[in-house]
Amino acid sequence: MPASALALVLLAGLIHASWNIAAKKAGGDSRFAVFTSLVMVVFWAPLGIWLGVRQVPAWGWTEWLLLAASALLHTLYYIVLLRGYRKADLTVVYPLARGSGPLLSSLAAILLLGEHLSALGAFGILGVALGVFLIAGGPGLWRASHDPLQRQRVRKGMLYGVLSGAFIASYTVVDGYAVKFLLMSPILVDYVGGLLRLAVLAPVLVRERPVVAAMWRSQWKYATYVGIISPVSYVLVLYAMQVAPLSHVAPAREVSMLFAALIGGQLLGEGERGLRLLGAAFIAAGVMALALG
Repeated sequence: MPASALALVLLAGLIHASWNIAAKKAGGDSRFAVFTSLVMVVFWAPLGIWLGVRQVPAWGWTEWLLLAASALLHTLYYIVLLRGYRKADLTVVYPLARGSGPLLSSLAAILLLGEHLSALGAFGILGVALGVFLIAGGPGLWRASHDPLQRQRVRKGMLYGVLSGAFIASYTVVDGYAVKFLLMSPILVDYVGGLLRLAVLAPVLVRERPVVAAMWRSQWKYATYVGIISPVSYVLVLYAMQVAPLSHVAPAREVSMLFAALIGGQLLGEGERGLRLLGAAFIAAGVMALALG
């Protein structure tokens, strides 16, 4: 992986971890997804319009179909992730989502996009996967707890985490194809996708307006932060995909786990520090192998 792509992925990882922690603290649902999408569309409108005027007229059916599929997958991912955060711990849901996603993305890139993976790259993917498993709780995930309520919470976290990972893999392959093979602008892929996501979610705002207004008053700070900062992390990843194999970039993104597990564990009081540190070491080794492989 080129050094420039690795640098983009590392910066994206830090940003990604920070907005996921904010989303967890907000405790929002699909309405929070609408809030963040609305903030994103308004804040980044000048850049989106400037690029759109130049490039959108040249798009055909293929580009628009890819964007529609991407918007739907991103929307489902975000709603499932937020629900998982309400039902379980971030340190279970987030690692499993971010761990299963790149494994499936890499497999799809190899099978569908014709990418090749070296032995060192395969070691890197396995290292990242093992690291996120340890950060999520390691063997304790299967043993869960003697407390039935906590055991149920952990199992829900596993379910929502893996389901989120499946959506991550799906939209990663779709968006990766758009920027790598169709040479679409990463910024426009994310911005126009955000417009389409907002169109899908907008009906949520017209239902139970007093409830929506109350939620906005309590969540606007988190929604503003997530809406402004989350597109930056993903656009950086899309730019990395243009210069490096998707099967390398997708797992390397999980360096965000280093930040989310350590910072989230401190802020939210979740998980065991020892397992998180061991998992972080495996992720670091895996990312290093992907950078060299």
